[in-house]
Amino acid sequence: MAEAMSLADPAGKGQSNAGASAASPLQTALDLRAVVARLIRQLREAGADDAITPSQASALARLGKGGMFTVSALAAAEKVRPQSMAATIESLEATGLLSRSPDPHDGRRQLIELTETGRARVEGQKEAAAAWLENALATLEPDELGTIAAAAALLDGLLA
Repeated sequence: MAEAMSLADPAGKGQSNAGASAASPLQTALDLRAVVARLIRQLREAGADDAITPSQASALARLGKGGMFTVSALAAAEKVRPQSMAATIESLEATGLLSRSPDPHDGRRQLIELTETGRARVEGQKEAAAAWLENALATLEPDELGTIAAAAALLDGLLA
């Protein structure tokens, strides 16, 4: 029965189940996926504001990581249709968060990048999300924080 338990307790304290050492890779993968999805959602919400939509925030974040994109490349990276991304870009451009310029290699295409205002917003969102996570981690007992740190190192090793 321990394998069927979620990693997080009903109170949301993130306590691992008593049978964690006997957990199967499949159940651990399912539990980890669910917890990571909730963590990502919480981090996005912590850095979000009501002025932009989640899809706009995601496009801004992608531009913050990757520099310049064409509409089609940004749409592919965000896994949306180019027409949907074009509408997102237009609304973000209207708010002054990004700008377009002609592609020097292909005049038919436009390159999109963050403006200084857009960069400041992306950084502010990152800082708000990091502050939320720091505050949440500060509520843990030292041994719980150590467990999270060890798990983060293990996950980093899996991704290397």
